[in-house]
Amino acid sequence: MSKPRAALAMSAEAAAAVFTPRALAALRDVCDLAPLPVLDDLKTARAKGVLADVEVLVTGWGCPPLDAGVLAAAPRLKAVVHAAGSVRGHVTDACWDRGIEVSSAAAANALPVAEYTLAMILLHGKHVLERARDYRRTRERDDWLRTSQGQVGNYRRTVGILSASLIGRRVIELLRPFDYEVLLHDPYVTVAEAADMGVERVDLPDLFSRSDLVSVHTPLLPATRGLVSRELLGAMRTNAVLINTSRGAVVDQDALTDVVRAGRIRAVLDVTDPEVLPADHPLWDCPNALITPHLAGSQGSEWERLADSAVGEVARWAAGTKLAHPVRRERLAFLA
Repeated sequence: MSKPRAALAMSAEAAAAVFTPRALAALRDVCDLAPLPVLDDLKTARAKGVLADVEVLVTGWGCPPLDAGVLAAAPRLKAVVHAAGSVRGHVTDACWDRGIEVSSAAAANALPVAEYTLAMILLHGKHVLERARDYRRTRERDDWLRTSQGQVGNYRRTVGILSASLIGRRVIELLRPFDYEVLLHDPYVTVAEAADMGVERVDLPDLFSRSDLVSVHTPLLPATRGLVSRELLGAMRTNAVLINTSRGAVVDQDALTDVVRAGRIRAVLDVTDPEVLPADHPLWDCPNALITPHLAGSQGSEWERLADSAVGEVARWAAGTKLAHPVRRERLAFLA
């Protein structure tokens, strides 16, 4: 059986990061890959020449939009395999209208985000960052019998998960070995489905008022912008933790700043609104806020997982079997 003709369409930087020599060799084993360099501009004469006989586009960060003009130059294109998460930036209505199959490595990219979240839950339950900071300053151990009573620890704490997304579900799985009570708010998950996941489905106010820690995993959509409101933040328990690895705009940034500065809650923010926060933003100087530079997603060696996911999808498509991670047009309203 002949291999399908394929090409890489993404920025040169993304291709170099994700498709190592090993990954490129694996990709060439399952398809007839067009010669490099990658296609980072789909309207050049060279790109049109490559697109003319391509059946599969393997896309990544920096892929230009696959609009009607691009598709006109790619009459044989039948599948787009994205070696990253969201396809919103490049898969257009023209692709769906033509019936092109679409796959994403969002499931692979969810894994490191969930791992980051688990690490932050455990660390903040023990107040590791604050206590390490104080230890460095005083060079003396704190009086743990006195200072940690009722305030520190991970036993029988309540963790609230906002959205049973790919990442949210993986976080729930990772929490199972630990002694947490896990609450979930997701309007698309039934009580029975939540029970099958081993969690309690609750409404949004209850999630925030009952949890010692709330982890945000909802995609940024028109309906979720500002979803984590001042009212919800104000309902959180004193010294509770908010973790946001989703998108900054899901949270009311001004309200969050106020409650963190007041010392009411702690925050772990891998994303902010805007991203990056202005240099003089007060959150930078809050000792109860940890801000990381959007690093929870795939980094370094984890990029190889994205490539492996894409190679597997191309192999499945070439063999005529179902894609493992299809993206459906009707699901776009619920996806990042």
